[in-house]
Amino acid sequence: MERWDRVGRRAAYGAALALSPYLLIKVSWVVGSLVGVVPVGKGFGLAEWVVLNVVTVGMAVIGIALALALVRPWGMRIPGALVAFCSWVGSGFLVSVLPFLLVGALLNIGGDSQSGGGGGDDPAMPAWEGALVQFSFVGMGLGLALAVPAYLRRRWPDAFVGRVGDGPRAVPPWAAVVGAVVGLVWLYWAAGGTLGIAHPAERDTDGYVLAAVWGFWALAGSAAVWTVARARPAGLPRWLPLVFGWVGSGSLFAWSAWKVPLLLYVAVAAPPDVTPPENPTVAVVLHLCAVLAGAAMLRTLVRTRIRVAEPHAALPEAAIRLEG
Repeated sequence: MERWDRVGRRAAYGAALALSPYLLIKVSWVVGSLVGVVPVGKGFGLAEWVVLNVVTVGMAVIGIALALALVRPWGMRIPGALVAFCSWVGSGFLVSVLPFLLVGALLNIGGDSQSGGGGGDDPAMPAWEGALVQFSFVGMGLGLALAVPAYLRRRWPDAFVGRVGDGPRAVPPWAAVVGAVVGLVWLYWAAGGTLGIAHPAERDTDGYVLAAVWGFWALAGSAAVWTVARARPAGLPRWLPLVFGWVGSGSLFAWSAWKVPLLLYVAVAAPPDVTPPENPTVAVVLHLCAVLAGAAMLRTLVRTRIRVAEPHAALPEAAIRLEG
C-alpha cells in the first residue's frame, strides 16, 4: 500500500473519531431540551430547536458513516454516486471552512454566530462544549481533506491522470459565471460593503471572516471549473483544478442549501432576538443561486472527466464511472 493511501485511510478513521464528540453533544442537547435540563437556543422554540438539532444529529451520523466508508472495504461496494455526493457535500461543509475554524480556534470567534457551522450553537454553551465542537469540525475537515482524495483515487484512478489540455473542450458553463458573481458579492460584504445589508449593526467578526472564506472558494471553484471546461491552460496538472472545483462547488452548494431554510424560518417565524444583517430577499436569492451554481459546476466536472482506456481497461466499467 502506497504512502498516500495509508495516510488517507488513517485520516478517515481520525475523521470518524473526531466527529463523535459533536454527535454526543447534539444528542445530549435534544434529550436535555426535551426533559427541560438544557436551555433552548436563542431565537428558537422548543419544537424548532429539537428539529434543528435532530437534523444535525443525522448529519453527524452520515458524516461518521461517510468517513468509515472511505476506508472500509464495504465503502467500495456502495453506489459510487452516493459516496461521491456525500463526500462532495461533506468537503463543501468542512474542508472549505477550515481556515475559518482554525482562525476561530485561535481568536475565539465562531461561538456566537448563527451563520456558522454549529447548527444552532448557543452563546450559553459551556466553554468545554465549544472546544469539543471546534475539535470535531477541524478534525473532520482535516480528515476529509486527506481521506476523500485517497478514496476517489482508489475508486476512479483515471480521473486524476493527465493534464488539462488532454480533456475534451466544453462550452464555458454558466454556473462558473454565477458562482463567480456570488463569490464577488460575499467578498464585497466581507470587505465592509453595505449594499444588500439591511442591518449593518448586526454584523460581527464571524460574519466578515465567513463571507471572505465563502467568497474565496466560490471564485476559486468557478475559475477551476472554467479551466476544466475550456481545457486551458494546457499542460496544467488536471488534479489541481479538480481539487479547487470539487471543494469550491461543494462549498457553494452545501452552505447555501443549509442557509436557505434557516433564512426562510427567520423570515416566517420572525423571532424577536434574531436579526440577520442581510436583506432577507437578497440573501435567499443569493444562496439559491449558489445552490444551483454548485450543483451545475459538479456536473461539469463529471462530464468533462478524461476517460483512459489503459491501464485500467480491465477494470469493470461500474468500478470507474462516477455515475456509480
